[in-house]
Amino acid sequence: MGESRHQLFQQFTANQWAGFRKGVEKEGLRVDRNGFIAQTPHPRSLGSTLTHPRITTDYSEALLELITPVFDTTRGMLDSLRDIHRFVQCNLEDEVFWAASMPCELDGDASIPIAEYGTANIGRLKHVYRQGLAVRYGRMMQSIAGAHYNLSLPDSFWRLWQDALGNQQSLQDFKSDQYFWLIRNFRRRSWMLMLLFGASPALDASFVAGVRHDLSRFGDDTWYGREATSLRMGDLGYHNNAQASLNICFNELKTYTDTLFRAIHTPWPAYEEMGTRRDGEFIQINTSVLQIENEYYSAVRPKRTTERGEKPIQALESRGVEYIEVRCLDLDPFSPVGVNESQIDFLDLFLLDCLLSDSPRIDDDECDRLDDNYQDVVARGRNPDLTICRSGERGRVGDAAVALMDRLAPLAEQLDSLNGDSTYRRALDDQRAKLDDPRELPSAKVLEAMEASGMGHREWGLEMSRQHQQTLRGEGLSPDVMAAFEKMTVDSLSEQDEMEQAENQPFGEFLEQYLQS
Repeated sequence: MGESRHQLFQQFTANQWAGFRKGVEKEGLRVDRNGFIAQTPHPRSLGSTLTHPRITTDYSEALLELITPVFDTTRGMLDSLRDIHRFVQCNLEDEVFWAASMPCELDGDASIPIAEYGTANIGRLKHVYRQGLAVRYGRMMQSIAGAHYNLSLPDSFWRLWQDALGNQQSLQDFKSDQYFWLIRNFRRRSWMLMLLFGASPALDASFVAGVRHDLSRFGDDTWYGREATSLRMGDLGYHNNAQASLNICFNELKTYTDTLFRAIHTPWPAYEEMGTRRDGEFIQINTSVLQIENEYYSAVRPKRTTERGEKPIQALESRGVEYIEVRCLDLDPFSPVGVNESQIDFLDLFLLDCLLSDSPRIDDDECDRLDDNYQDVVARGRNPDLTICRSGERGRVGDAAVALMDRLAPLAEQLDSLNGDSTYRRALDDQRAKLDDPRELPSAKVLEAMEASGMGHREWGLEMSRQHQQTLRGEGLSPDVMAAFEKMTVDSLSEQDEMEQAENQPFGEFLEQYLQS
């Protein structure tokens, strides 16, 4: 059946193919001039983190998150991301926007300020959720940054695709099923993205102070994984035991939302022991395995835009899957905006092929094998002798990657013929070059650049961050774009102010209602 889906897609004409819808969320730490995590509040000139549509914070007050609107071209999306970066850089004064995924210098949990969102109940809820992450996992791993890539296909495509498959479901259910079809194959192949885009092989010594690890010494203040592609996605990064028990099922929307719902309503003994309050202050939303859906860390998520006060599960159940969020991308420290054009075009190709390839359901055994493949490439992806398990057989990771590239080539040709250019063949060639010469892998290039500079992770990260700042500040913004951002700042601050003025419900009561909804 795999080939038949590709054959069906080959029948699409240039008039029928409307391309992809895409957006990106890019995180990064504010740091002081010495490369230490910023202790200052979120700059007021960047607006309200609760209501600004483009600039917010993730876990920490120092961890910025920049969000593009949805675009139908890679260039449009990257231009928008660059504009947001330029505006941020113009408003950082003497601070720097950290270029790497693994953090700058830290001094334990206390040095990582938890993000504040004001006194409105929804803002307080966001803060308490982050307090919960702190008591559950500590703050260190919450200082790590990445890029999330959001992709969807337009309804015009889905209607034609549904006709081609002879499917009789409602369009909403059909789209949800197809996005989960794509997700299953993404899980089978996500190791490939860690090989091609993993860019965090080293970290500052302060990140692992007092922690047992098996990293090698790079210099006085730097540790690295000799064969690692992404320490961010390894055991030192996003990882915890309570979530290991979840068995979140990615086979279909209902099993996914059911298992997440169960996790949010299943008490976890260690969290029950902590309770929800300490000294009269809320320290977590609840004592379940997950406080809310977003606490579940995964390399990919099915998403639906939520309305104010609506939970992600409710949005998915009532309106179905709207887009896919790819969450495993390290920041590209060589790019002023953390991602690059060739990478985004390759992701489009990669994700479309996940939709067009056969995608049987994943049983528990396969699920374990896929997790092992992913973790092995994260920890040892630059070892040429590393083997992974595909279709029940073990083979070298380099050979598996080449086979997957070969598989993508005809689809790249077809997309280029539909678009009348060579975008996808170029993107594929760029990634093939990394397999031909492993020194071209981002993880290898980071280590090579650090070595050539004679700097450790902290100094090199600071140097790259300063270079990017200089570049972006030098480019500046056109007066109309600057005015639009300044208006967003003012509007977001007044919107937050109005929400806070209108608030009259005690937070405890609000939280109780939220948990019951």
